[in-house]
Amino acid sequence: MVHPVLEAVTNDIIERSKKSRATYLSRLDEALDKGPHRAVLGCGNLAHGFAACGAGEKADLAGDKKANIAIISSYNDMLSAHQPFRDFPAIIKEAAREAGGVAQFAGGVPAMCDGVTQGQPGMELSLFSRDVIAMATAIGLSHNMFDAALYLGVCDKIVPGLLIGALSFGHLPAVFVPAGPMPSGMPNKEKVRIRQLYAEGKVGREELLKAESESYHSPGTCTFYGTANSNQMMVEMMGLHLPGSSFINPNTPLRDELTKQATRQVLKFTALGDDFRPIGHMINEKAIINALVGLLATGGSTNHTIHLIAIARAAGIIINWDDFDRLSKLIPLVTRIYPNGQADINHFQAAGGMGLLIRELTAHGMLHEDIITVGDTHGMAQYTQEPKLRDGQLIWEEGTDTSLDSDVIGSVNAPFATSGGLHLIKGNLGRGMSKISAVDPKHQVVEAPAMVFDHQDDVVEAFKRGEMNKDVIVVLRFQGPKSNGMPELHKLTPSLGVLQDKGFKVALVTDGRMSGASGKVPSAIHLCPECADGSLLTKVRDGDMIRLDTQRGELDVLVSEEELNSRIACVMANTEHHYGMGRELFDSFRRGVSTAETGAINMFNVE
Repeated sequence: MVHPVLEAVTNDIIERSKKSRATYLSRLDEALDKGPHRAVLGCGNLAHGFAACGAGEKADLAGDKKANIAIISSYNDMLSAHQPFRDFPAIIKEAAREAGGVAQFAGGVPAMCDGVTQGQPGMELSLFSRDVIAMATAIGLSHNMFDAALYLGVCDKIVPGLLIGALSFGHLPAVFVPAGPMPSGMPNKEKVRIRQLYAEGKVGREELLKAESESYHSPGTCTFYGTANSNQMMVEMMGLHLPGSSFINPNTPLRDELTKQATRQVLKFTALGDDFRPIGHMINEKAIINALVGLLATGGSTNHTIHLIAIARAAGIIINWDDFDRLSKLIPLVTRIYPNGQADINHFQAAGGMGLLIRELTAHGMLHEDIITVGDTHGMAQYTQEPKLRDGQLIWEEGTDTSLDSDVIGSVNAPFATSGGLHLIKGNLGRGMSKISAVDPKHQVVEAPAMVFDHQDDVVEAFKRGEMNKDVIVVLRFQGPKSNGMPELHKLTPSLGVLQDKGFKVALVTDGRMSGASGKVPSAIHLCPECADGSLLTKVRDGDMIRLDTQRGELDVLVSEEELNSRIACVMANTEHHYGMGRELFDSFRRGVSTAETGAINMFNVE
């Protein structure tokens, strides 16, 4: 039985999306063809499409019996999360042949790492890379050679971009194939301690690099619960991963067998068979709600208050921050994974993982069970099970029905917090979001004078000069998508954390993003309107008192309306963010982007 609040929010979204969803599904249905999609190609087109194949594959693709799977991959060998995908195409192609199909590598998409670009000019391409990935996905599929697709991606903007691109080909079945997290390295608490010591100048770069290298040390996704692992959780909640496959370590026999099974599974779902499951029908309002619920229950990344809105829009579904806020009051926080606790994603998996999380939420009516998935059933029943290898054979067994570590996975009846990890923030400075799941309750309300900055490097320099050793709310302006591409501001975390540990009241207020790793310092981020659109932040001055109450969702500058009206709004002083490191190529993105609350979308109508 679905909880009444969950049902009400879902129904509101369905009603709100009725027109746009119908338009999307109509276009999807127009793209459907009986038989292999390549059958519509002329002989010259088709010959180009399989010219590089072996004789056997050419014969298969020339006929009308076998399905052809597109492989879209974010592989590169510089980034740990994507490096394991190197060997997946060969595994997939062999599995497809054995199952009576064909697979072709249709295209690669760019994959950048916010961990590498954090605080660097390249970070200003990060948010827009999502749309580039979506477009690159569409280009890879545009040859119309394919009957289904496998999407290989893990991290920050990559999975949202792949999913938006996949939904533009919503008539094709799809399975998302994860690479898995790296094994656990240096404990997160120790890593944070050394970062803060470095920020204070108490350890050098050599000690810092050693600690970072012991944390990020091998192929696989970073083990903290940031945007990358939030991606994996949400994709499984939507039924696009095989059950229990999100957090299996790379380069293991189980990981490889799951990749093979993903191939076999997607072949079952093509229009050539009798169990057709196109992704555009799978990702409906209930699937989106499931992802949102998972995000709140686990204290996931604030980035998804932007990405999930964009993903939903790509399927003709309209969600907003009010939906996040309403559900946050219902959904309790039932996991503690760093930065919301000390455990990492491998500890979460060992404590019961996705199967236990889904079982617990379902038992209390906090998930929609009746969605189409890529499992063996159409509903979520199989998603309480865990994949195992028995005598070399892949099977699914029921997972634990109780937490194996109550410090990592709690329950709806005994949660870590009674509300979800994300709160809507409203007040005279606009609307934004706040992640409070990692913030100690004693720090969740801050009233302090503002220090105003227009560049994150200036914040760090002021900290180093000792100018911030006081109660302070840092106001960082012109960080929205139109100003500079909305880079993450995680570079500020160590400095602000040091101030908080010294006993000062401290918070961050910005129209920018913080990070999937947003931690113990309270913040109001993604503020709309952004400064480039006339935010009241442009009238805040040093010393103005600001009150941020993340518990009640309130943010106000405590200055009279008369005084604010008399002030002249500041404008962005320079355009240095628009050039260098490829940023000049993204001018049209900055000029055409929608607000953070509507998904920072460039490529399709947001009305």
